[in-house]
Amino acid sequence: MAPKSIRSLARNPIVLSVALCLAFASPAVAETSGAPKFDGADTAWLLLCSALVLMMTIPGLALFYGGMVRRKNVLSTLMQSFILVGIVSIQWVLFGYSLAFAPGSAFVGALSWAGLSGVSASQPYAAYSATVPHQAYMIYQCMFAVITPALITGAIAERMSFKGFLVFSILWITLIYDPLAHWVWGVDGWIHQMGALDFAGGTVVHISSGVAALAGALMVGKRRGYPHEPMQPHNLTMTVTGAGLLWVGWFGFNAGSSLAANGLAVSAFVATHLGASAAALTWVAAEWWIGGKPTVLGAASGAVAGLVAITPASGYVGPIPAIIIGAVAGVLCYSAVRMKSRFGYDDALDVVGVHAVGGIWGALATGLFASVLVNAAGADGLFFGNPRQLFIQATAVVATMAFSFIGSMVLLKVTDALVGIRVAPEGEQVGLDLSEHEEAAYAFEA
Repeated sequence: MAPKSIRSLARNPIVLSVALCLAFASPAVAETSGAPKFDGADTAWLLLCSALVLMMTIPGLALFYGGMVRRKNVLSTLMQSFILVGIVSIQWVLFGYSLAFAPGSAFVGALSWAGLSGVSASQPYAAYSATVPHQAYMIYQCMFAVITPALITGAIAERMSFKGFLVFSILWITLIYDPLAHWVWGVDGWIHQMGALDFAGGTVVHISSGVAALAGALMVGKRRGYPHEPMQPHNLTMTVTGAGLLWVGWFGFNAGSSLAANGLAVSAFVATHLGASAAALTWVAAEWWIGGKPTVLGAASGAVAGLVAITPASGYVGPIPAIIIGAVAGVLCYSAVRMKSRFGYDDALDVVGVHAVGGIWGALATGLFASVLVNAAGADGLFFGNPRQLFIQATAVVATMAFSFIGSMVLLKVTDALVGIRVAPEGEQVGLDLSEHEEAAYAFEA
């Protein structure tokens, strides 16, 4: 290339981004799948990743959210994440997995796998995983189902009744998450058949929970005293510890979605780490520039925003696109969090700004940067000559947002009619730890 052409390229950031993507796209790493055959290494990898994803909820998300609430509400916040592990796991085995993944219609699975009937602990199910037992795939997906409603709790923290939380969570995982997982990941799901790319849950997990969190914040209402009274995090050490556990666990979330110990897992692992790193840096840079000080909470929030954004793209993009996706996510999600006061809703722990906005950007960015050089089972995005993929991604985003928001609003109204969704004013005043659970997180000697 002539020097003049190089200088012209450098002055055009869009062209430069495309050139970098092409130059640094990883070589093909996807492996062709043949007949189902048990592989011990792949199975061990997936079981390890299942444990890592469980760690994301307990203790990762529990500590991350628990440190950001006020002292009087920390136990209730921890309890919400902890109890969801039990609730969703039982629901998943009884009928949730079947609704989400069993062959059925374009919108929901049949009940043929209810109670894990026909779900083998030793034989793969070729449509989903060619080398790991069907139950290994099931329990891995169970951990995704566990964390998704737990993410919603950050928006309605410090004021939702425990009874209302339980009823809403059971309804939501059954009527929103399970059908949506079938749409996107089920063999006959309509979004899957359309060709949408969601490697590890940008639509299924993050957009769905982020939009449901907005519905929850609107329906439950603002915390007493918000935004006039100070509501500072009571223990940022706890929050940063939780963020670190989330970052580590996310490798199971994304790299584990390769379903094999192979080159695709390596590529997704690298993309995940780079996306989180870039977002942490740009979030801190943005708040330093605008607010005058870099904060530890900002660094932790930025890393999570990057992890959210890279999730749908992690198995389809190379290292440089991963950095670009993460860098944009840091600034974008920071800006979204700053904007919530202008819209007047009380998203207590910034679920909407991080998970909804980050998930939307990640899903659309997949339509920009995806490359079959990284994953032959995927598709090329706009920057690799396939503008149609961006349209497909946008369609999946809009469908997910509409389904989750409208459905969540309906389920919140039903829950409110059945058991109520908000604690009494006096209970909120003393804190949910005492009013809902009769416990205190910290005991002090007189």
